[in-house]
Amino acid sequence: MKMKTHKGAAKRFKLTASGKVKRYKANKSHILTKKSSKRKRNLRKSSLIKTKGDTKRMKRLIQA
Repeated sequence: MKMKTHKGAAKRFKLTASGKVKRYKANKSHILTKKSSKRKRNLRKSSLIKTKGDTKRMKRLIQA
């Protein structure tokens, strides 16, 4: 039987053209007044999942 896409993961992670997994940073949703503008600006940027095991797990969940 085919494995279904994990919709929660699919909304949070995307694949790059080279097959790496892109993620967005946490801590950007609320209690923003005490965070500096620089910190909030840096939280906007996306980053890549660096560990091999996590990358493999996420690819399996988002089925790419």
